[in-house]
This record gives sequence, C-alpha cells and structure tokens, in this order.
Amino acid sequence: QITTLINHKDKPKRSDKTLQAIQRVGQAVNLAVGRFVTVGEAIANENHELKEEMSVACIEARRAGETIAQLTDVASLDHPESDSHITIFTDKTGVVKAARLLLSSVTKVLVLADRIVIKQIITSRNKVLATMEQLEKVSSFQEFVQIFSQFGNEMVEFAHLTGDRQNDLKDEKKKARMAASRAVLEKCTMMLLTASKTCLRHPDCESARINKDGVFHRMRLALEQVIEIVTDSRPNGENEMAPSSIYSGIKEFKNKVEGLRENLYFLSKENLSTMLEVILEHTEDFTDSAYTSHEHREHILELSKQAKMELEQLVSVWMQAQNQKTKDLMEDLEVAILKTCQCMNELKREVHSAATSLAADLLKYHTDHMVLKALKITGVEGNLEAVAEYTCKLSEQKEQLVEMCRLLRHVSGTEPLEITCIHAEDTFQVTGPQIISAAETLALHPSSKIAKENLEVFCEAWESQLSDMSTLLREINDVFEGRRGEKRVYLSLPRPGKHNANLKALKPVKLDTEEQAKIAKLGLELHLLTSDVDSETEKWEDQENEIVQHGQGMSSMAYSMYLFTRGEGLLKTTQDLFHQAEIFATEGTKLASALHAFSDQVHDDDKSLLLLEAEKLISMCKQLQITAKASVQGKSATFTKVDACILKTRNVMTLLCQLLPLGYRLLRKNKAGNGCLKPAPPWREDRVRTGTNAHPPERRAETYGIKSLENHVTSMTFLESK
Repeated sequence: QITTLINHKDKPKRSDKTLQAIQRVGQAVNLAVGRFVTVGEAIANENHELKEEMSVACIEARRAGETIAQLTDVASLDHPESDSHITIFTDKTGVVKAARLLLSSVTKVLVLADRIVIKQIITSRNKVLATMEQLEKVSSFQEFVQIFSQFGNEMVEFAHLTGDRQNDLKDEKKKARMAASRAVLEKCTMMLLTASKTCLRHPDCESARINKDGVFHRMRLALEQVIEIVTDSRPNGENEMAPSSIYSGIKEFKNKVEGLRENLYFLSKENLSTMLEVILEHTEDFTDSAYTSHEHREHILELSKQAKMELEQLVSVWMQAQNQKTKDLMEDLEVAILKTCQCMNELKREVHSAATSLAADLLKYHTDHMVLKALKITGVEGNLEAVAEYTCKLSEQKEQLVEMCRLLRHVSGTEPLEITCIHAEDTFQVTGPQIISAAETLALHPSSKIAKENLEVFCEAWESQLSDMSTLLREINDVFEGRRGEKRVYLSLPRPGKHNANLKALKPVKLDTEEQAKIAKLGLELHLLTSDVDSETEKWEDQENEIVQHGQGMSSMAYSMYLFTRGEGLLKTTQDLFHQAEIFATEGTKLASALHAFSDQVHDDDKSLLLLEAEKLISMCKQLQITAKASVQGKSATFTKVDACILKTRNVMTLLCQLLPLGYRLLRKNKAGNGCLKPAPPWREDRVRTGTNAHPPERRAETYGIKSLENHVTSMTFLESK
C-alpha cells in the first residue's frame, strides 16, 4: 500500500475515483499501524524491562501512520495543488520520510518482541533445569511424583515455546538442529520417568544409577543446544564447526572448476588441489570401513586416483591458457573441465551406492530386533551370563549402525539431512549403553516390574530410531535421484498437544493397505502435478521471486502428501496430513497475495484473468483449511477427510499449473519491451513472515500476543530504504 502511494504518477487531471483510492490507502495504512501498535503496547505493559524502548518505537510508528493518513487526506479537495493544505501532491517527500520512519519503528518493535520470546525460552529452560536438579536428589516416591508433575507442566510450556520458534526459523539447518533437540527431549522425558522410578525402587543398584544419570546428562545437552540455536551463540565463544561431507565438498569443488570458464584468475591451483585432498581424505571413511564391500572399496580407490590425474591435466591446460588464450587451448580447457567434473560425479555416485546399499542391508538384517527380544527374555529370567552375551551383540550392532550413519551423512545431499544423520548417530551411541544398563538392572532384579518397564522404554527408543532410519534412507535416495529438490521446506512437522499432559492426546492413525490402494490414483495425480509445478517454477530466472518461492513451497508440501498416500515420507499419521494441508492452504493464500501485488504492476489484457485466478486460489485454499480443521471421529470418517484433503490439494495444484505460466508470460512480455508492467516498485519481496504456522491461531496467540503482532505486519508491504 505504501509503495502504491510512493510510486503513483503525478497526472494533471485527477479523477474523484483516484482521489478516493489514495485516501483509502492512507487510511488503511494508518489503521493497520494502529492495530500493530496496540499489540506492541500490550507487550510493553507486560515486560517492564523493555517498556520504555517498546513504547518509544510504538509512538514513532503511530506518528508515521498518522502522517501518512494526513498527507493522503485528499478526497475532499477539488484543487489540492492550490490549497494551503499540505498533501501527497504538494509534499511527496513527506510520505517517503513517513514511510521510512514507519519501517524503522516497526522493525524496532519486532526486534524487541523477538528479544522477549528469546527471554521466555531461556526462562522456561531455567525452570526445567531447576526442577531436574530436584528430581535427581529425591529419595521418596511421594516426593518424586509431586516434583515430576511440576516438571511435566514445565516441559509442556518449553515444548510449545520451542515448537513455535522452530516454525519461525528461516535457516533450514537451525530448524533441523532444533527438531533434533526437541525430539531428544520428548523421548527422554519418558526415559527419565522410568529410569528414576527404577533407581528409587533399587537405590543400591549401580547399573540403575548409571542408566538414570545418562538420561539426565542427555537432556541437559539437548536443553543447551536449544538455547544455542535460539540465541545464535556457542559456549565460551566457540565457533560452530560445520561438519563437511563428501557431497558438499564435491559440489563446491565442481563450482570452482566450472568457474574457470568465466575467469581463469579467480583462484589458485593450490586452492583446487587442497579442496580435492579434503574430498579424498573423506573417502577414506569408506575405504577404511570394515563394512564397505571389497568391490565398492576398489572402485572408490580407482576413482580417487583418476580424480588426481584429471586435476593434474586440468591445471596444466589452465596454466597454459593463462599465458596464451588461444582457441585450441580454450577448447582443451573445456574438455579438461568436463572430464574432471565427470570423474567427480562418478565418485559421488560410487560413495552414494556404498553408503545406501550398506544401510539397506543393515536395516533389513536388524528389522526383527532379535537381540532386544533376547535381552528382555534373559533379563526376566535373571540370567546374567546370557545378558552379558547379548549386550556384546548389541554393542556390535550399535557400532554397525553408528558407522552407517557416518557414511550416510557424507551422501545425504542437504544440510538438514546431514544433521538428521548426526542426530541418528548420537541416538545409537547413547541409547545402546542405556539399553545395556537397563538390561543388567533387570537381570539383577528379575521380578521388578519397573525395571522391566524401563528396559521396554529404551528398547522402544532404539526400534523407533531404526524405523526413522528407513525413512531417512528414502529421503536421501529421493534427493540423489532428483525426486526432491535441495529446498526441503518442512523437515519436521510439530504436533500441537503432543507434549501436553493435560490434554487428551490424539490417537495417531495411519492408512491401512486397503485405504492406500483406494487413494493411490489420487496420490499419483498429485505427484504428477508437483512435477509440473516444479517445471514451471524452474522457468523463472529470478528464483528469489516471492511467487516462485511460494510455488516451490506448495509443491514440496504436496509431494509430502503424495508420499503419505504410499505410507512413506515424513507425514506419519492422518493428523500430520491434516496439519500439512492447513500449512499448504496458508502458503496458497500467501501466493495469492503475491499475485495481487504483481497484478498492480500489470497493464495487460491478461490482468483481469490473473486476478480472477488468484481469487479462485484464495477460495480453494479457504475450503481446504475448513476441511483440514473439521473434527471427525471413526475410521471411515477419518479416511473420508483424508480423501477430501488430498482431492482439494490436487485441485489447488491444478490451478497453480495454470497460474504460474500466466505470471511468467506477463513477465516475459515486459522483458520483450511490450510494457505490460509498470516500473518495478522498491517493494520488499522478502516481507516479514510469521513462519510455518502448524499450530491453531488461538494457541499461537498466547505468546504475549507476538504472533498477532506479526500477523498485522504481514498485511503491510514496506518501503525498502533507498
């Protein structure tokens, strides 16, 4: 709205319609600012340490909004240019100044609000830590029950706050780390309960104490990592060392090599040689591994040797080309670049094959959980010798799975998947010894029901992680085969109420084989549409364009929903699917808003068609949200709702396949010089967003009204400071 005012053309004749439109825009901006400031002032009143700063920023924002309203109060003026009243027509710079002040003050309010959210999370973490210390020291069941009840409520609060924060994170890497830390806390809460009860029942048992201490230690590490992510800091000022993988190394190396086509002097030969050495060093993780097959090991060594030779040849031609830029030399350089890149691609393919085939074999071999079953049986029998034998086997299994995770990390293809591999490795490393200590406790006290329950909990965590590895392996293969792009918009799906002990938990429901068969055709159609949408978005040169980004996000979510129809992917239950449908609909509404903003610049016959299609999109997204939020009970009704959500998602994607080419065509006309667009205004494409909102609005608004504050911001388009 502000950009519309700034960029309006000064015409000699101004119709009543134009004057009224300008006044409406000014009033709308002022009203939006007023609502925004009201929430900001409410936050200030509840947080006295920031009250003064917040109040000043709110006053500045309100003043700027009122100034814009005054300068656009032109509808009643027949001849504004001759009137003494100052308006946008007589003082356009005044509107620009007011817009800049508004942007500055609103940004300040948001920064202060963000500081409050961070403080809330830190305060919540401190409460959890304090209660954990009390839990460690309790000596009676009665005292433990009372304190654990308080601990449960504090964990619920912490889970909600960190879940909201995870959704709002823009950095996919941080989002993945946050998801991993929250997953640890979720699983450890149940472990802490049974491990503590076992320790209270058997206070002199050393293995029970070791088991409990391990849980407390892991929870503290996870809590610390959450704070590191939230505050963007490391303990003792350390810098976070990003783990490098073979994939990322090859990608960077190839970019540098291909860059020689444009510039022969932008890097040194030593730089390239060092990069290759690092990559080949990482391949030693495969060649030195006892679990890599002889065939894979030989191929990797052979390709490593070939890569060195190709680089030597490339450097030789490159150095000659720097001295003498002849046609023949440049052709030789092109051949050397292609051969080097081809060799690196083959190396990447070979390590991927080695890692994924090992993972597939191990997961298949351990799918029966024979060692865990044997530990439970021998533990109940009190057979210490047999328990010792099976704990050795579990340790071997743990080493195999840890090695599998390390190798998979090298070929994961995206940073979020790399982090998921690291999280899986840590889980196997920690859970293995915990199962062993729990089994030893049960063997020492075979009649203890609580010791048996404790072992069950740790075994379930192990089985759950093995199941997650199967999903992770499919995701890695999808990325490698190009079925998924590098932008994984939604790595994990928060589940509202999952952590809340006071709410009746929703029973997770999965589709059975018959239901999957019924919905398979619809799912396949959705899959084909995601490919069409991806093809359309790839045509746009500006991949940062807001329309493109929303389109890519919707395609990624629709693909997850397609995987759900096959019983695969990250959406595990029908509840996950319904939440994903809500987020998908929200993203569609944002896309429609971006299309409206785009249409303001269009002077083409297709403008009315674009607006018509955008309105259809809004209507369809609203219908999808209503369906996704509708309450149902019973298996049949749930399946009907699943079917309706997939169907409506498919319809939205079909419309998207029509909208994206239309927008692209209008953009192309402009570039061809047909002038269908006005000069692009300095609007900010990366507008303030509220993050992926998978929580119901009423829950999200609890956080001191900060979410409603952000919602008001998204209704305004800000002027970028020039």
